[in-house]
Amino acid sequence: MKAKQVNRIMYAAGILLLAAIATYVFKWNSLLLDALLITASIVAGVPTFIKAWKASRLKMFSIELLVTIAVIGALIIGEYVESAAVTFLFLFGAFLEGRSLEKARASLKSLMDMAPLEATVVRDGLRSTIMAEEVIKNDLVIIQTGEKIPIDGRVITGNASVNEAAITGESIPVSKGLDDQVFSGSILDSGYLEVIAENVGEDTTFAKIIELVEEAQEGKAKTQRFLEKFATIYTPGIMVLSVLVWAITQDVHLALTFLVIACPGALVISAPVSIVAGIGNAARNGILIKGGEVMENLAKLNAFVFDKTGTLTKGKPEVTAIKGFGITEEELLLMAAEAEVISEHHLGRAIVKKAEKTGLKLVNKPTEVNVLKGRGIEVNLDGRPLFIGNRKGLVQNEITIETEVESYATQQERAGNTAVFIADDKKVLGIISIADTIRDKAKDTIDNLRAAGIKHLVMLTGDNKHTANIVGEQLGLDRIYAELLPEDKALKVKACMGKGIKLAMLGDGVNDAPAIASADVGIAMGVAGTDIAMETADVVLMADNLDKLTHAVKLAKTTVRNMKQNMFIAVGTVALLLAGVLTKNVNLASGMLIHELSVLLVILNAIRLVSFNPISRFKRSTPPKEVPSLEEIKLIPER
Repeated sequence: MKAKQVNRIMYAAGILLLAAIATYVFKWNSLLLDALLITASIVAGVPTFIKAWKASRLKMFSIELLVTIAVIGALIIGEYVESAAVTFLFLFGAFLEGRSLEKARASLKSLMDMAPLEATVVRDGLRSTIMAEEVIKNDLVIIQTGEKIPIDGRVITGNASVNEAAITGESIPVSKGLDDQVFSGSILDSGYLEVIAENVGEDTTFAKIIELVEEAQEGKAKTQRFLEKFATIYTPGIMVLSVLVWAITQDVHLALTFLVIACPGALVISAPVSIVAGIGNAARNGILIKGGEVMENLAKLNAFVFDKTGTLTKGKPEVTAIKGFGITEEELLLMAAEAEVISEHHLGRAIVKKAEKTGLKLVNKPTEVNVLKGRGIEVNLDGRPLFIGNRKGLVQNEITIETEVESYATQQERAGNTAVFIADDKKVLGIISIADTIRDKAKDTIDNLRAAGIKHLVMLTGDNKHTANIVGEQLGLDRIYAELLPEDKALKVKACMGKGIKLAMLGDGVNDAPAIASADVGIAMGVAGTDIAMETADVVLMADNLDKLTHAVKLAKTTVRNMKQNMFIAVGTVALLLAGVLTKNVNLASGMLIHELSVLLVILNAIRLVSFNPISRFKRSTPPKEVPSLEEIKLIPER
């Protein structure tokens, strides 16, 4: 039965009840009063009876079945007032529950409302407006002031200020220009852009966010699954107890009241309503949490492992020095840039960017490309074998590092730079020094995580020890592991887990995928590489902002606390009502009213999560129980 039909039935039953009240107040015909109450009971009971019948055919013991049995019993023994009150209150309670849950899901609805509907494209020189889902890959899309961006793509012309709140949760507009990426669902505040469509329709970042949030809100927490199993045992148990109450007291009315009042309605919804509201809040703030179980795991964390580049640092390294050994700086930079054109690595892009800024023309294209994961790349450049990477790559290629080269590299690393070696098949030709800067809010985030009860903060990086130590010390991290390959990071994460340690791994979702997948909670940061990030991680921080991490942790703790509050309200209400029923201080109608009010209270309590703001509402959590320090756990020896 559709919601609108149920609402009409509720209104009709309400009118019948008002007529019955008028008949009683003005002392009209008693037969008319009974007729109105019986009619109201049947009318209001129809949706409940239908649900009970469907559930019984599936051999399920539902709450509706308990109410149906109680209403039929009340009609048989002539308790028409209570039968009418119970059916109407149950229907009205479901109505209030639905309205309240709509508000809890409002974040998802507001996301869907942000979806772009139209797009202006240029095809064969003709400009036309089409539906957003009709845009195809490589279309030229025109976006003007005030319009929503309908696709993910790359800017080829124009400059604009873009509001990416739908994607990142950040309300401050971002400047976009040539070669910048734009995302579906963003709004062009001012300016003009021409964009080549790269991801369209269901493949856009915005479409994937909506899909993930929908799936997450359906995903069940362990607590929720337990409560559902509990309800399947509890419901038939209450039916048996009601029979026992009747057998002992010989009071049918008391047994029927016991049957209805014991309904676990508030208890069953206590967990899912909190999860839905919590995930909705996260989505509105640019945080994707993949379901209730992830939310619970996030709340239990007491250790964090961070990748360095692109996570704790800005991920936008710049070339700080160029040193050739036997060749000029310009020759070295040109050679390295031509080889790194094919690379997607942060350091490779920094080298290419430096060459372009210097005005060098990249002519030769690399061939025979071999990516050495965690070490560098090997290419053939204009008939010459070339290696670009770190010390491990040099050792693997059996290239000797001369004293002069080693001395210079160590000097650069101690200054906080990453030394990139360029070598042929015989010797090192030069070193390009590259440095990255720490994110502005990284230190605040570390401090806030400690205040939220996170006891262990560790950094894993493939970078050299000197640079890693400088970053780690500035941020006040507990442990620093450097010069790690992706598989080494995963092994480190596994070594730290267990023995009371609940650990999250935060990385960029690409090179750190093995470590992210290994952690209790895997967290990917930023919209770069979103496909891999969304697939691998349990939590995706869409904004390139570490503040979102603190928000996610505090929200998870608050959501779990909210679930526990709801369970206490639900169980406490049922216990008090049953005590009142057995002492004959609570009747069927008043008990049902209090029961429905407890359901509403549980929902309203959960809805508070929709507007949760960790800055103004979160208090420092109680320190977690003592767990062994990472020093006490046998870890893989540092390289």
